[in-house]
Amino acid sequence: MDPVFAFELRLPAPGSRQLLRTLHAQLRAAILEGRLQPGQRLPSSRAVARSLGISRNTAVAVYDLLLSEGYLRARRASGIQVVEGLPAARAPALSAALGRRHLTARARAAVPAESASSGLFRLGVPELQHLPFDIWRRLGARCLRQFAREPVHYAGADGCPALREAIAHHVAFARAVACRAEDIVVTSGAQQAFDLLARVLVTPGKTRVAVEEPGYPPLRAAFAAAGAELVPVRVDAEGLQVERLPKGVRLVCVTPSHQFPLGCAMSPQRRKDLLAWARQQDALIVEDDYDGEFRYGERPLEALQTLDGGERVFYVGTFSKSLFPALRLGYVASPAWARAALVAARHDCDSHANVLAQDTLAAFIAEGHLARHVRRMQPVYAQRRNALLQGLQREFGGLLQVLPAQAGLHLSAQLEKGTVPPAWLARTAPNAAGVATLHRFQLARAGRAGLVFGFGVADVARIGPALAQLRRLWQLG
Repeated sequence: MDPVFAFELRLPAPGSRQLLRTLHAQLRAAILEGRLQPGQRLPSSRAVARSLGISRNTAVAVYDLLLSEGYLRARRASGIQVVEGLPAARAPALSAALGRRHLTARARAAVPAESASSGLFRLGVPELQHLPFDIWRRLGARCLRQFAREPVHYAGADGCPALREAIAHHVAFARAVACRAEDIVVTSGAQQAFDLLARVLVTPGKTRVAVEEPGYPPLRAAFAAAGAELVPVRVDAEGLQVERLPKGVRLVCVTPSHQFPLGCAMSPQRRKDLLAWARQQDALIVEDDYDGEFRYGERPLEALQTLDGGERVFYVGTFSKSLFPALRLGYVASPAWARAALVAARHDCDSHANVLAQDTLAAFIAEGHLARHVRRMQPVYAQRRNALLQGLQREFGGLLQVLPAQAGLHLSAQLEKGTVPPAWLARTAPNAAGVATLHRFQLARAGRAGLVFGFGVADVARIGPALAQLRRLWQLG
């Protein structure tokens, strides 16, 4: 049989169950290395199957994975083509040598953050279609006119006063967080908030920081980069298992309102236990209010910061989910004793956030537009969440157990025992419509096996077909 590609494709041994993974890896490498050129039309799945002696379903599945990853595109008149603009492969030997000479040991050991997937179920991305951009543009233009009338100056490192005031009112109304404008330090998103906290609270090589297992990788990365020793602590249906916190931990990082990635809320008793433990051990708490704006059940429990009275808890929030990630504005509600250190660290980092964006957001919150947008999006996300729940039950009932979650823009599902090897999840699921694996958020090799589905941008009409496709890949795996 004539080959359909100008290079050889090596098939695994029959019965190894590695066919899909092997073909996908070889075609992906051919694209990145330039053996398949940008714009080049690929042979049909039928021709590939006939040439390699494999089933057409397998050939279709390989193409589907490359399409979902953005390496290929499908056009009605042109068939399947390699996309333009992909990064070229680099010279690995030279890059490795430069890295050994110039990077610190910690930097060499760091794992690069994964970029957001382009798939339907990608995490952490809200719907922008319903955002009132006309109002945002009007407020931005008004702030720009006011800005033009003022003398040129640098803003305060803690943030514009109007925005700090607006944030304090917003979190008091939306999350019952007891804070004042002078407690707020404005940051460039939650990630910078974690970085600033790590700068002022971690002594390199000495400070032990407890993190949730599984947990939020960007938070862990910020504290690890500051030289902290990370101590993973397991999470169950009630949140962080406080009784597992070891002595010597000086800082505990939690997502109590909507645990990432499992989705549970920390129970009232666990909240009390954690605060009592922190007082007994003279420890501090970073409370990341991850993805807690949108709720689908009972009213939210009081924030740890509120229960604590603002002495030991640093409350971190962001507008990436309630508005849009490109805004890059977040905040820390800080205890009074740490605020000056945080402001100084912020000044040393990048002086201050974009003033025009701060002023626009302040007006957007103060005039009630943020609260109205959240209310308007609540039923939209609830409908997508319900469609995802129904689709998972239809396609994966008995295979995946959906974990209870009453907030946020994603759902996690744990693998039922004895259904499919966990290795299949790691090699196949991430390539299907942006689905993430639970293993990606765990520090330990052994742990929960399952999938995480974001539904922020998942159109209801596309959810069912996408899950059906994932089930077909499951069967082929």
